[in-house]
Amino acid sequence: MPNYSAPAPASSSWVSSWCLQRGLNCRLSVIRRGQLFNLRLEPRLVTCGPLPGNSTKAAPTRGNISIIKMKGDAARSTGGSRQKQAGKLWDSMKITGFILGTGLLLFAAFRNSVTWHLQKFWGASGNFWQAQWEKVLHLLGGNQWAIFLLGTALVPSLVYWCFNGLLMVADATGKPNFITRYRIQLGKNDPVDPAKLRQAVHTVLFNQVFISLPMMMLMLPIMKWRGQPCSEELPTFHWFLLELSIFTLMEEILFYYSHRLVHHPLLYKRIHKKHHEWTAPIGVVSLYAHPVEHLFSNMLPLLVGPIILGSHVASIMVWLCLAILTTSISHCGYHLPFLPSPEFHDFHHLKFNQCYGVLGVLDRLHGTDTLFKQTKAYERHVILLSLTPLTESIPDSPKKAK
Repeated sequence: MPNYSAPAPASSSWVSSWCLQRGLNCRLSVIRRGQLFNLRLEPRLVTCGPLPGNSTKAAPTRGNISIIKMKGDAARSTGGSRQKQAGKLWDSMKITGFILGTGLLLFAAFRNSVTWHLQKFWGASGNFWQAQWEKVLHLLGGNQWAIFLLGTALVPSLVYWCFNGLLMVADATGKPNFITRYRIQLGKNDPVDPAKLRQAVHTVLFNQVFISLPMMMLMLPIMKWRGQPCSEELPTFHWFLLELSIFTLMEEILFYYSHRLVHHPLLYKRIHKKHHEWTAPIGVVSLYAHPVEHLFSNMLPLLVGPIILGSHVASIMVWLCLAILTTSISHCGYHLPFLPSPEFHDFHHLKFNQCYGVLGVLDRLHGTDTLFKQTKAYERHVILLSLTPLTESIPDSPKKAK
């Protein structure tokens, strides 16, 4: 069938005339009283409307119009489909709102229930921990120096050496197998070099005695100026949770940027290279550092938060113990079941220019974890919830394994 083009028609009658004069079939759609009709025009002899132009005579044409009434109320089909889509969208929004609302209510109820039970355990509403704290105060005669140094220096140091002492046995002897089988960098420190281990222990003891202890002694007057760090009343559990979140945030920010600073070529060779002598770290290496680095990168990020908040010595003690356990796990070289993953910081010791932070939040922001995300170590960076080592369930590629 030939195709014709013409200017936009002035009326449907002119279209029908124009088509039929040329022996063409055409179809028109007409809506009358809300009902849609199809008009099919065929070339037979009929009289149609006037021709375009100034002529007022009717133009004889060939044509026959057959009208077919569409089944149903087709005129409303488009509008009806739009209304259905809008209705489905509104229903989806209501369902989503219901699910989110229910989830938030359940979360709030669960959180309140958990924090209530933990609050009872903490002792601000009960009396167990409060009674133990009062016994400590009575035993030390209320001596604030003894109380403060006990909580900020002695107890965290005991936690550090107890945890890392167990790991050093595994590092030095290769036993027990239920620890060493979870080694991250296979074939390294198996067993560890005794001379290097002794050097690391001596450096850590020096940092604890000549850097950490004097810092705690200087911290007490500052804390007394900020509040009452050794008061008889323990903080509530809810307040401690708030403190813990702020401590963690401050440590992430200060440690990330101070850590990146000591990776500057001018500082790395003189200061931070000592810590990176261990490309496959072990737990005790967490505090194996140059004294300047230990002061500004290890200690200050932990203490700024408590100083800002004027925290109680009990809060500081718990915070320092948690931080020491966390950094020891990050350096231990073993991805042990049910403990936080050390893959992130272990990869930093392996590659030097990746994974600077503690939580990884600022690494994601600054893009300093892009290489890490492309490795098997990133796939293994989860809490191990089984007894099968992740080096077996998610092994390195054959090329890297060699």
